[in-house]
Amino acid sequence: MRFLPVNLSHLLVELSSLKETLALYESVKQADIAAIQDIVPAAKTLLIHYTPWLITAEELVFQLRQLEVKTVSARQTQSLVIPVHYQGEDLSEVAELLGITTNDVIRRHTEQNYQVAFTGFAPGFAYLITDETQLYVPRRKTPRTRIPAGSVGLAGEFSGIYPQQSPGGWQLIGTTEIKMWDLSREQPAFLLPGNEVHFIDAQKAPITVSLPEKKSTVVSSSLSLNDKGLYVISAGLQTLFQDEGRIGAASMGVSASGALDKPALHAANRLVGNPTTFVALEITQGGLTLKARQDCVIALTGADCSILLKHESGESGSLSGYQPIDIRCGDEIILGMPKTGVRSYLAVRGGFKLPKVLGSHAFDTLAQIGPSALQEGDVLHLNNESRSNSVIVEEQPTLALPKQGDIVTLDVVLGPRTDWFTTEAIKTLTSQLWQVTPQSNRIGLRLLGETPLVREQQQELSSEGTCIGAIQVPINGQPVLFLNDHPLTGGYPVIGAVAEYHLPLAGQIPVNAKIRFNPITEFQEY
Repeated sequence: MRFLPVNLSHLLVELSSLKETLALYESVKQADIAAIQDIVPAAKTLLIHYTPWLITAEELVFQLRQLEVKTVSARQTQSLVIPVHYQGEDLSEVAELLGITTNDVIRRHTEQNYQVAFTGFAPGFAYLITDETQLYVPRRKTPRTRIPAGSVGLAGEFSGIYPQQSPGGWQLIGTTEIKMWDLSREQPAFLLPGNEVHFIDAQKAPITVSLPEKKSTVVSSSLSLNDKGLYVISAGLQTLFQDEGRIGAASMGVSASGALDKPALHAANRLVGNPTTFVALEITQGGLTLKARQDCVIALTGADCSILLKHESGESGSLSGYQPIDIRCGDEIILGMPKTGVRSYLAVRGGFKLPKVLGSHAFDTLAQIGPSALQEGDVLHLNNESRSNSVIVEEQPTLALPKQGDIVTLDVVLGPRTDWFTTEAIKTLTSQLWQVTPQSNRIGLRLLGETPLVREQQQELSSEGTCIGAIQVPINGQPVLFLNDHPLTGGYPVIGAVAEYHLPLAGQIPVNAKIRFNPITEFQEY
């Protein structure tokens, strides 16, 4: 086992095979180490998220080395049957690559018993393995830009099913009508780690498949123009509901998401007397206009937006953020473009009244999970029944937020794949300025530097877990700094990761600002 640094609260354990990885995964779960928050298994690695004030990385490594790691014993697990229509675009090419007929491909795929090894790439996407694969084929040299949901594919030793339409490079051999991801079910993911899977040819043996139970749903009545709450006149560039995020959904392939600037979220809630975990609006680049249809108290924090309050009488006045604002029925709240920072947070006393999705109100822009982004004409209902605390009136920004053209220094921990890059590339990472490009979003900041980062090791990296703040380097050598809506696993090497205390700052860096990475550690294995 190799123990590689990721950041100040994550550790990557590298093993020599998938079998060893799954064995260690089971051993770590059984050990029930209190400081471990989450584990993301992948092909040959475990990404372990731990609580640093409960255990140091060195202490965690010591405990992991003491574990008795045995081959995963047979355990009672759910067995699932998936009918497939074997008419995939790449079926003939797969047969040619293997030197067999298309009927042989179908026979081998249906004769083997698969197990869900791990999840990632997209919610509900499961990597399926078998003890001795007879269908080992490489990914396509040029990935497709659009693969339909339900496509059954092969890549290396894995078989998998695309849960939703997405780009991808797997070899497609068929399709299934079973939804791999359905939020209307009690358990949205059809396949979970440990499940046994058997494929059958739908043309030869049509069967009835038992699907997970649907959740009971309540049909809401259409909104009335007289509904109480906050009416959206203009939603701005992007306004989302965000809270602390979706912790513990990694087994379904779902990342945490949540507010990018959590200190600002917490401050907004304290200013109106809410618990810090309450949902608020995350407003990107201002532009939000709301009309109050009831009295309420709001607060705005984060990016420095102008706040114009227009009363029904026609009078108006400018207000500043980081204070409770008393709103009367009929008032309009108009937010301008921020002078500094990118994202503002608007909290309302009592919170917003809306359902949770997988335990959170956060909207994940990659997975498309959570309450939808605000649109013109929406009515935001307020939770008037929740118990509120006293307001805090002395909140101050915890960050000096950047503007376009500024240079922002972010502390980074080198690893886990720093040794995949040349010595010169590591110097370039930390000495050169990286411009934030317009392609940046909540998934990540796409960066552009004069000199790309050059890899020393050119082999393909097996998919492995990634964390918020990871600096992933694609083939073009221009890094991507992952933010909250990043994919759970990735197939490009991560040269370093932003220290957790600088993640809120990273989420507030505007397009055309520049980043300087400051290494706070030397790369070394534990």
